[in-house]
Amino acid sequence: MASLPHLHHRLISCSRCPRLVAHREQVAREKVKRYREWDYWGRPVPSFGDPQARLLIIGLAPAAHGGNRTGRVFTGDRSGDWLYEALYEAGFASQPTSVHRDDGLQLRDCYITAAVHCAPPENKPLPEEFTACRPYLLQELTLLKRVRVVVALGQVAFAAYLTARRELGLPVSSPVPRFGHGYMFTLNETTLLGSYHPSQQNTFTGRLTREMFQAVFRNARKLVDQLG
Repeated sequence: MASLPHLHHRLISCSRCPRLVAHREQVAREKVKRYREWDYWGRPVPSFGDPQARLLIIGLAPAAHGGNRTGRVFTGDRSGDWLYEALYEAGFASQPTSVHRDDGLQLRDCYITAAVHCAPPENKPLPEEFTACRPYLLQELTLLKRVRVVVALGQVAFAAYLTARRELGLPVSSPVPRFGHGYMFTLNETTLLGSYHPSQQNTFTGRLTREMFQAVFRNARKLVDQLG
């Protein structure tokens, strides 16, 4: 079994999905005005965090001008601002902001991954792109042996985690867990928490407030400390 660094190295060079390759590279070339001086990452964005983590966070995919620009998952966009602030408040991050890959941020007892590792057009991966990227998640779940709490950011990430469990032969309760913000499910050795994704669509409309979001990670902190 490969190590996490070896897995990340293979992931960064992945070109399995022609549509995603074309999109991420086009965005990296054309950029946007506010980031014109940036040298965009423009490749698959690797996961990030503590290899001994007991908390695993699963998102959907990198943002075109966030992770696809910075090369770090959930870094450089408003969703990342919310996530790293919440992780800092709960004691999982060394600082409340994440700006670029070399900003000194460290995650403690926490690891962040995604269902798809390339920025998709309109933030919507195709079913076959989820399938093509899933082996990376399966390997991560196998290598992250201490994970006891999983936070899925959004319904799609929630479903992706359950699918990965099934493919690994891990138990999924019946009835199948249903996504909802703050919902919690016990899956043998793992506790699964659902959270609305901190997208602008959710945060600007008030569907997700900072208090709601941070409460999920306070709960995760309690669970991690209780489960050991």
